[in-house]
Amino acid sequence: MSKATLTAVFIVFLLTSSGAKPNGKNKKPKQAVPAIECDMRAGKIILPEFIVKCPANCRETKEKVYGTGVFASISSICNAAIHSGVITNSGGKVIVMKMAGQTIYKGSFANGVRSLSLPNWRESFSVSVGKPKNGVTYPSTLVFVSSRHTTVKTGDPKDLTYSTASPVTEALEAEPSSTAAPPTTTHVTTPITTSAKPRVTTVHKVREAVFQYPIEMSILSGRYGAGQSQSAQGKGPAQAFRGSSIYANRFSPRTNTGVHRQETSTTIRRQLHASSASAALSRVQPQSERKQHTAQSNPALDPRPDNTEYEHWLYNFGQYSPAPEEHKPPSKTSPTRGFNARGHDLTARAPELTSQGDPNCKVDIAFLMDGSWSIGKRRFKIEKDFLVEVSQVINVGVAGPMMGIIQYGDDPVTEFSLKQFSSSKDLKPAISKIVQKGGLSNVGKALSYINEHFFSDANGNRGGAPNVAVVLVDGWPTDKVEEASRLARESGINIFFVTIEGPDENEKQNVVETNFVDKAVCRTNGFFSLPIMSWFALRKEVQSLVKRVCDTDRLVCSKTCLNANDIAFVIDGSSSVGTGNFRTVLQFVANVTQEFEISDTDTRVGIVQYTYEQRLEFAFGQHNNKADLLNAIKRINYWSGGTSTGAAITFAADQLFSKSKPNKRKIMIVITDGRSYDDVRAPALAVHGKGVIAYSIGIAWAAQDELEYIATDPDRDHSFFVDEFDNLYKYVSKIIHNICNEFNSQPRN
Repeated sequence: MSKATLTAVFIVFLLTSSGAKPNGKNKKPKQAVPAIECDMRAGKIILPEFIVKCPANCRETKEKVYGTGVFASISSICNAAIHSGVITNSGGKVIVMKMAGQTIYKGSFANGVRSLSLPNWRESFSVSVGKPKNGVTYPSTLVFVSSRHTTVKTGDPKDLTYSTASPVTEALEAEPSSTAAPPTTTHVTTPITTSAKPRVTTVHKVREAVFQYPIEMSILSGRYGAGQSQSAQGKGPAQAFRGSSIYANRFSPRTNTGVHRQETSTTIRRQLHASSASAALSRVQPQSERKQHTAQSNPALDPRPDNTEYEHWLYNFGQYSPAPEEHKPPSKTSPTRGFNARGHDLTARAPELTSQGDPNCKVDIAFLMDGSWSIGKRRFKIEKDFLVEVSQVINVGVAGPMMGIIQYGDDPVTEFSLKQFSSSKDLKPAISKIVQKGGLSNVGKALSYINEHFFSDANGNRGGAPNVAVVLVDGWPTDKVEEASRLARESGINIFFVTIEGPDENEKQNVVETNFVDKAVCRTNGFFSLPIMSWFALRKEVQSLVKRVCDTDRLVCSKTCLNANDIAFVIDGSSSVGTGNFRTVLQFVANVTQEFEISDTDTRVGIVQYTYEQRLEFAFGQHNNKADLLNAIKRINYWSGGTSTGAAITFAADQLFSKSKPNKRKIMIVITDGRSYDDVRAPALAVHGKGVIAYSIGIAWAAQDELEYIATDPDRDHSFFVDEFDNLYKYVSKIIHNICNEFNSQPRN
């Protein structure tokens, strides 16, 4: 081969090789990673999986983390990532994956971060290194849960500003991304033009996002904080305070065997049982018959628009319950936000005065109204009239009761949330416009819905107000209520049952769940159940019902294991403890204390330090918020001296428990590192006899027999021993778990 030929081949080879190199167009697009702050909790972001970038030095912020490996959603994302070793304290990218809640989260110490323990939480998450797999692209925009401010955040930290202006809700088109985010509604304060493309609920495209992180709900299901209405419509910030089978054979021997009852009189509602065949008449017709009947008698069963996709989203996520007009997606001809079709400025109106309501009846009430077909049109109208009258008598307002309504049939749907109307005047027309939903009477499913979705900060739940659910049921439920009711009660919801024309002796055999009222209500003492013989007698019970729901002293189910205690710590300050170990004991006390809701009406804490003598460090109610209480614990000075544990128990009974409130659970936690110089049996028996639940924690040289004398039976649940002070932290979660288990196992009568 000639030299010229070789040269030509070589040139062709070079050209071919250079042409095969990427020209930049085929490069993988760079993943945009939103930046977050150290205090961002996973529960504030409603995406199921996302990537974020944490800043440096989050460990120094000491933002709380709950769990190990799998974390409760109230944990700081960044500190959870540091704890797991996914990032260092220098920050970095983190992938977050949401998952179901856990029954317990165990705390631990790792990578300079101390995670705490939790008995229970509704949602969890895990973290992994922020390197997406090939072909996986995460949202470049985060979607936040917020009841007050805009919650859209991009990857640019410059976009973070703050505002306290009243929000105006508008559905705008989301900024496009390669991975679609779940629909949400956000709040902005500057006018924005809606997109021409109709969307049900989407993320706003905003230039300057304003947001604020609301206070997270604490553990278990208690509901905290305090929220107030921010506008005449009651749409303001509110901090949180916490499926059954379908039964088609719900039998009822009534004269009208169709889906509606006779409307002429209640005297013909039931007929004598002439035969077993009449007893087998189903209250809800078979599907084919029901369709035929409803086609004849109900040509327009539900005039509400077919928002099936939206309603599925609302049921599954339940973060925000819009006003009736907000149920509809914006039309294709939506005008510029803030103006109506005639060009009048809607945002320039002066705000109306907000009703304050009755301060002696500060409760958050959810009425569960029966919308099943068995109730009939006329009785459904009576039910609405009853709720209208209740709303007028109860005097709704931001400083008093707030009221929301859920209608249930086959599935529950929120008619309006707690924050939607802040006066009785506004409630009246809203209730009158409710349209019957139809279907079965699935009360159990409705109770699960209010527990999981309705009483939330997004729906206007307030921290200082008890949660009340009033169930109106025609006859009896078509599903089981016991388990859903138990979970609702454990979340602090006071359940009332108003049973209209309940089953008689001959009909009880057809009821899905026997004694369903006693299995559902807060207590089985008659206070929480209101049986009414006739629909036409319902309105006579308005005053009786209002009086009951407003009697906050008797709403005992609003108390949970975390907000219903007087806790006395009796701490050994003897010479054998030493200054360093005494500080470890105080840290243990602080870790236990911070898991409770602290206020004068919630859990209160007092502390006694003892040697030969006793000293009251502070009494119940002396520090009525958590921050002050934790600072007071930190300021306690080590005493030093002998060990007279028996005298200290007697002192705590006289100085603390004698001043306990009658509706508080009295709990004493004794911490000692040695044998007492005096007798502990008689003082311990005395406090046990006064209803005090005693826990004993022994360290190092503590006497096992004395620990068992001090502790309430059974010892295995109330007495603990550790070989050294540094292991005290291991029992924080155990003590909280046992306190809550004991509370939740109390009899309900």
